[in-house]
Amino acid sequence: MSRQSNVRGNGVDAAVEAFQRNDPVCLHDAANREGETDLVYPARAVTSDAVARLRNDAGGLICVALGHEVAEAFALPFLQDALDHPAASDHDLSYDDRSSFSLSVNHRDTETGITDVDRAKTIQALGSAAATHEQISFADRFRSPGHVHLLRAAEGLLDDRQGHTELGVALAEAAGLPPAVVVCEMLDEQTGDALTPSDAVAYARDHDLPYLEGRQLLERLG
Repeated sequence: MSRQSNVRGNGVDAAVEAFQRNDPVCLHDAANREGETDLVYPARAVTSDAVARLRNDAGGLICVALGHEVAEAFALPFLQDALDHPAASDHDLSYDDRSSFSLSVNHRDTETGITDVDRAKTIQALGSAAATHEQISFADRFRSPGHVHLLRAAEGLLDDRQGHTELGVALAEAAGLPPAVVVCEMLDEQTGDALTPSDAVAYARDHDLPYLEGRQLLERLG
């Protein structure tokens, strides 16, 4: 039985339906983890307007999370393993065993790579690449370093790790989409901290977006 056929209930259903319409969702991981809400899009749906929204409304780091099989097909390393530098030897994370960061990339057809148009081109191409990963050369389409940060989902997805990387990829799978999503932390411009869950709920309500707790996905899809 597919992940999609197991989806029931208002919270997860609303998020799945939003993804299928190429709309974003607000996704909170857990209070005992990062305690952050990310604005999450299917990678294939990200336009330059969406990048501007991620910059202005969310404000965190714009990343593309890829499923394990896709990352393996493209030989994308965990950045911590690829860096030969003492700073990479111990991440000392209070909420996780390791970082999911991989390479940062630009599409080869971009100029500087940082503009909204350039980042949208890179992100859309990553979404397409995730759907056809066995048929393309990653290095032919992308160069590194760049301005879009890649994240590698854990091999067992939610069974192994419950970060925004895995939650976002699981949501894409539930929606029947390629395992490539954009995640960006929502920050509070007044306090400089992460946006509180109550403020994230208010943002979602004001913008007619689904708000989803990570535990809801874990209960349904984990």
